[in-house]
Amino acid sequence: MKKIGLLALLAAAGFVMFANELPPQREISICAPLHSYDMNPYTAAFTAEAQLFTGLYEGLFSYDPADLSPLPAVCSSYKISRNKKRWTFVIRENAKFSDGSPITAFDVKDSWITLLSVPDAPFASLLDSITGAAAFRQGKGAAEDVRIEARDKATLVVHLDEPLGHFPKILCHHAFSIMSKKENVYSGAFVLESKSSDEIVLKKNDFYWDAGSVKIPGVKIQLSDDYAENAFLFNTGKFDWVMGNAEAEKIIEKSKVQVGAEFGTLYLFFKNGNYPWNKKEFRDALLEAVPYDRLRENFNVKAETFIYPLPGYPGVTGIADYDQADAIKMMNETKQANGIPLEETLVLVFAVTNDGYVKRLADILKEAWLPLGVDLQIQTTVSDRYNASIPSWNADLFYYSWIGDFADPLAFLELFRGNSSLNVAGFKDERFDNLLLEAARQDNVSERYRLMAKAEQLLLDESVVIPVSHPISAHLIDLCEIGGWQVNGLDLHPLKYLYIKSLPSSNVPNLVRYNWQD
Repeated sequence: MKKIGLLALLAAAGFVMFANELPPQREISICAPLHSYDMNPYTAAFTAEAQLFTGLYEGLFSYDPADLSPLPAVCSSYKISRNKKRWTFVIRENAKFSDGSPITAFDVKDSWITLLSVPDAPFASLLDSITGAAAFRQGKGAAEDVRIEARDKATLVVHLDEPLGHFPKILCHHAFSIMSKKENVYSGAFVLESKSSDEIVLKKNDFYWDAGSVKIPGVKIQLSDDYAENAFLFNTGKFDWVMGNAEAEKIIEKSKVQVGAEFGTLYLFFKNGNYPWNKKEFRDALLEAVPYDRLRENFNVKAETFIYPLPGYPGVTGIADYDQADAIKMMNETKQANGIPLEETLVLVFAVTNDGYVKRLADILKEAWLPLGVDLQIQTTVSDRYNASIPSWNADLFYYSWIGDFADPLAFLELFRGNSSLNVAGFKDERFDNLLLEAARQDNVSERYRLMAKAEQLLLDESVVIPVSHPISAHLIDLCEIGGWQVNGLDLHPLKYLYIKSLPSSNVPNLVRYNWQD
């Protein structure tokens, strides 16, 4: 029997496609890990929500799909005053919510004021540079004192206490999305059609200001942690994109496995609470005893520093060297200086989840710190409750995995700024805060990076964090078939840019990929 070529097959189906035209667009099928989604952009803090919100919500700026630099979104243009403390944003004339109502400067102001009034909004402190924002957020000021001014429907004016050159980078984040006061009304390229425990369905928002650029009619997200089944369904064409939750070794076409380094860090941190671990000299002794080669050996990208190196960011002295004999001597001297008997065992509580790799880290630390007279005790909770439990958890050591929300060192350093809403460690150091403030005043990027590197070095020297690894992202997607998707450091892939790039390949064994009527 003769083979029928692809062009002949298409002709037989009555389908004609020119080389410079896209094939018929359809719904994109995505497989994501099981996760309890927080559907409130003000309080959501996981990358799972951040990815979903790239489709449902939008603010003044949005992420470039390649490098995640800020692109004007609901804001059509903006200008900055000579003293760099006043930003004036112009709202697009055709900006609308998904119900067809116009998006105005008043909606932007209301959204940000609401964010600042939410007690558990993790990213609200990123607006602290706005005059009056920090005081209002902390319950020390009034909403009318926050210098966010809607002069008319199209003009938003924001007054800052200090210059904030990276303001557009911050405003890409979903926490600063423009929200409608009506339920189930969205500002992004898609709307939520349905949501269940294992499936989320989005459909195109025809009122979206840039709807003409959105090619696909919708997105279906299947939630599954069955790695073997997910690999099979990807191989057979059920899923267009699997977000890492599959057995990569079972993928037939390895070119469809997309791996990239993430702008993130897995690290341990000490909570500034219980004595003696709230004292630097005790933490210094602990860090001197950690066998970092063992601690990091099972990770692909080992981290000695807190911030993943960005182009142009100065190097800092990381944490890698250790010597147990010196650590024992340091601990004994520190005990004596603080009136603690040498034979007294010090208890340190490590809060973890039930994940195997975290327990392995705990075992390594327990073994390393036992000769110092330290008893590492482990307390656990399930993964879904871990982050929310940290503020009230009376433990001394925690682990954290953080992906930068914008491509800037501040995305990490904000976690330890004294008054930051992200500062779950309770770290407070005036020197650190002043370095961040001075960096914010800089126009020159190199000088700004230099000051932030000094802040990172101070954090490392204070023995507050123990960097472990920089994560990598791993996705399954055929980039010859799906367009608008690129590997990037934040591992965010704005849904509005996805499209069907070409017809499916036919090289998967025993797979029927085309249907047509007789």
